Amino acid sequence: MTDLLAAIGRIFLGFLTHTGRLSAFTATAVSHVVRPPFYPRLILRQMIEIGYFSLPVVGLTAIFSGMVLALQSYTGFARFSAEGAVATVVVLSMTRELGPVLAGLMVAGRIGASMAAEIGTMRVTEQIDALTTLSTNPFKYLVAPRILAGTLMLPFLVLIADIIGVFGGYIVGVYKLDFNSATYISRTWEFLEPLDVISGLTKAAVFGFLITLMGCYNGYYSRGGAQGVGAATTNAVVSAAIMILVFNYIITAMFFGK
Repeated sequence: MTDLLAAIGRIFLGFLTHTGRLSAFTATAVSHVVRPPFYPRLILRQMIEIGYFSLPVVGLTAIFSGMVLALQSYTGFARFSAEGAVATVVVLSMTRELGPVLAGLMVAGRIGASMAAEIGTMRVTEQIDALTTLSTNPFKYLVAPRILAGTLMLPFLVLIADIIGVFGGYIVGVYKLDFNSATYISRTWEFLEPLDVISGLTKAAVFGFLITLMGCYNGYYSRGGAQGVGAATTNAVVSAAIMILVFNYIITAMFFGK
């Protein structure tokens, strides 16, 4: 019984320590994001890495998601003779949910892991300590450009994912399910409202912040050589994915909850 209570106590203390350290890291990182001096070249480099080089994986994910969504929606609505709602379901699902969430998860797997591995390697090889010795703030030089770039670029990726996903649904709807092209396009725009797009882009900005934050955080506090860097990379991806799903619900409830 004593051992059980001790184990529970250690878990609880570990949780409090981790939460406090993450909160302090977040506050410090945000303060350096909004406070000069800035490093435009570093920010631009991270924007290209996060935005441009993530386009292929995000685009492929989006187009096949839109195509599958159109097929599944048609199969379900055919039971109620409501096949005409397929276009509306595709566009609303992509803009509100699938576009932001799937793009976020893909970027978390690619960028979150990359950032954790890069910063973690710098930590275990004492490069971060060297930056401090040279009077260069690691938060300003390493963390702030990544967080700013992620927050700015993920809405761009999600907007592209929305367009590609809706186009994928159009391809299946018109060329496989024999919808009239003009009718499908009309139904696509009929029920789409600005709030649907705004909610998705808001999610994207939050997800971009969370992904880069968790990547930088886990890399910054990695320990133990190559094994520690591997653990930090895994933790960055898993924690970012969980936070994406949690905040997806929170933001959805804020925009569309009664």
